[in-house]
Amino acid sequence: MDPQFSLISRGHLVGRVAGLWRYPVKAMRGEQLDEAAVGWNGLAGDRRYAFVQDGQERNGFPWLTIRERPDLVLYRPSLAEPDLPNVSSVTVRTPAGDLLDVADPALAAELGQGVRVMKLDRGAFDTMPLSLTSTQTLAGLGALLGQVPDVRRFRPNLLVAAAAASEFPEDGWVGSVLRIGGTRTRLDARDRRCAVITVDPATAARDPKVLQVVARARGGYLGVYGSTVEPGHIAVGDPVIVEP
Repeated sequence: MDPQFSLISRGHLVGRVAGLWRYPVKAMRGEQLDEAAVGWNGLAGDRRYAFVQDGQERNGFPWLTIRERPDLVLYRPSLAEPDLPNVSSVTVRTPAGDLLDVADPALAAELGQGVRVMKLDRGAFDTMPLSLTSTQTLAGLGALLGQVPDVRRFRPNLLVAAAAASEFPEDGWVGSVLRIGGTRTRLDARDRRCAVITVDPATAARDPKVLQVVARARGGYLGVYGSTVEPGHIAVGDPVIVEP
């Protein structure tokens, strides 16, 4: 028996993975992937570094984010090759084109007085370690905005091309366990959006209309959050199956 047929027979096929992103540094540009390992703390290497604002170390949310510095989306982090000498696991290409280690004091100084980097073994997540949206949700929002928005504006880990034609299909998956490739993910909650989605990922320009439309038409929610039930491996093209 075809292993994929056997897998689908144990649940309902709702789509396929259309895109994967990890964010090695919180609030900086995502790194698009063809495949990824998924552990208990999300995608391997996701949000394992974050910059802390001066004087906010004891705050419940001390991170420097796109809300304070929209231009963070123009900084491009990536996991460094393991055999590179004298670097941590992440390098960052600045908007000016300089390539810096994430722990280089020059990078922190560029981001603000007193800003410092922090390494987090479990990642710096606002709510949960996995986020998912669908191509149909982007199209549905695009109908309200007048054009389909850049998916990177919403900073998902997974983009799913859903099998159904209905808009915002992932809303109906909340509370379910999805088998995605070799992983199992529970979708726990809808994603309540903030001013981050007003920032254009290509230019860092703000457009408040995006958040206004999401607030008015969707109650402020777009996409969903999830957590790992079974670690494994995922790749673009993998089936997304809702377990019974």
